[in-house]
Amino acid sequence: MGTPMSETDQATAAKAPASDPNRWKALTFIALAQLMVVLDATIVNIALPSAQQDLGISDGNRQWVVTAYALAFGGLLLFGGRIADLWGRKRAFVVGLIGFAAASALGGAATNEAMMFGARALQGVFGALLAPAALSLLAVMFTDAKERAKAFGIYGAIAGGGGAVGFILGGVLTEYMDWRWTFFVNIPFAIAAALGAYFVIREPEGGRNRNPLDIPGVLLSTLGLVALVYGFTRAESDGWGDSVTVGMFVASAVLLLAFVVTEARVKAPLLPLRVITDRNRGGVYLSLGIAIIAMFGTFLFLTYYLQIVKGYSPISTGFAFMPMIVGMMVGSTQIGTRLMTRVPARLLMGPGFLVAAVGMLLMTQLEIGSSYASIILPAMLLLGLGMGTAFMPAMSLATLGVEPRDAGVASAMVNTSQQVGGAIGTALLNTIAASATTSYIADHIGSATSRSQQQLVQLQGQVHGYTNAIWFAVGMLVLAAVIVGTLVNAGKPDMTATATGTGDEAEDELPVPVIAH
Repeated sequence: MGTPMSETDQATAAKAPASDPNRWKALTFIALAQLMVVLDATIVNIALPSAQQDLGISDGNRQWVVTAYALAFGGLLLFGGRIADLWGRKRAFVVGLIGFAAASALGGAATNEAMMFGARALQGVFGALLAPAALSLLAVMFTDAKERAKAFGIYGAIAGGGGAVGFILGGVLTEYMDWRWTFFVNIPFAIAAALGAYFVIREPEGGRNRNPLDIPGVLLSTLGLVALVYGFTRAESDGWGDSVTVGMFVASAVLLLAFVVTEARVKAPLLPLRVITDRNRGGVYLSLGIAIIAMFGTFLFLTYYLQIVKGYSPISTGFAFMPMIVGMMVGSTQIGTRLMTRVPARLLMGPGFLVAAVGMLLMTQLEIGSSYASIILPAMLLLGLGMGTAFMPAMSLATLGVEPRDAGVASAMVNTSQQVGGAIGTALLNTIAASATTSYIADHIGSATSRSQQQLVQLQGQVHGYTNAIWFAVGMLVLAAVIVGTLVNAGKPDMTATATGTGDEAEDELPVPVIAH
């Protein structure tokens, strides 16, 4: 117990940066900003029917309220992460918050569809700057393994559960106030977070990447990601065989391949390939994106099921998601945080995805007459518990061990995998559900002789479509667990080491208790 520190331990301790005394206050404002961004993704969906009617947006154009945001956010994330590394994360974070608040004010004051679409695109632009800056601030401020586990536990719970909270808040604001408040509500969040960040956050010195901006990389990545996200959005509305849809996928493949080739050759790449070729980080990005496909399916089809089949109001639907939020909070802040410093990340992520898959499996049993308490409640608890347990180490491992100058783009890759996963999930699962519904109705409508029987067949067809898509989501979660087991081989964090390394360490093939690079 009284053994003096070795020379190596003394050197490690001397090299470790001093902990920021305001880091926990900073976490409050970072978490507040993250909550605002995640809330916005679902809160606007609840308000969309009212906004569409008020602004005279046609059915053909209403998708652009969601698509304009998704394209700007998904397309510019890597650029936003690189700007955070160049400017400094604090500055990018504050500018992102102020811009997001201004764009939200513009959306709330919209008088026509063009103004609304522009506001949503601007929200996406500033969100793409804000989101990676927030996550990379956590990465560089929390370097102690135990504290990092707690910080990412809180962040992971908000990232996972905030979307469900958006359903509740969106329902309350739309039903009792006005759809415009689903935009205006972002303003106090953003102002509070920006002021708090300005006065509290002290970003560690020496972590910026001051290399010249990789303009070809910016253009290729932005255009490639925009084409990919738009391709999936288009597939949902116009079909997978549509010429524009196919053209978008081809263009995306060509642009992203050119991006990879460019990044391998330029001196100061937008996305250093060392960030994604590390097997642990690559495994996290891939498994998280696939798991998000399943999560989006859950939000999408459960919302339809509860409102259309069961007749729930928007507020009741929001509160029906509460067990998932509770499960995520417990999984992230209790299970994940307590075990992350004791067991390797894969032993939390893999089982977490499998527990979520069991919850999803329960939802494949949905029928028109299914009770909330017998199927949906336990399914949501398991889904939340599993995803919360998996999200927390995933968020931490995605930025652990990167060079400080790469923290922004590494954080952007987490958001990019989630954004692309969400676009794929919405389009792919909707297609599966619609196809199964059409097939079911065609097979059964002939035996329905009265109008009530025909309506029943229509509802049964919808539920049949939902459960078919949810089966696919189960497979996605199992696949995510397999990817984690195959690629993620990092040991538990070394309790004496700092969380952000130099990037020069060699990977050890043995299961040593340090994070492999």
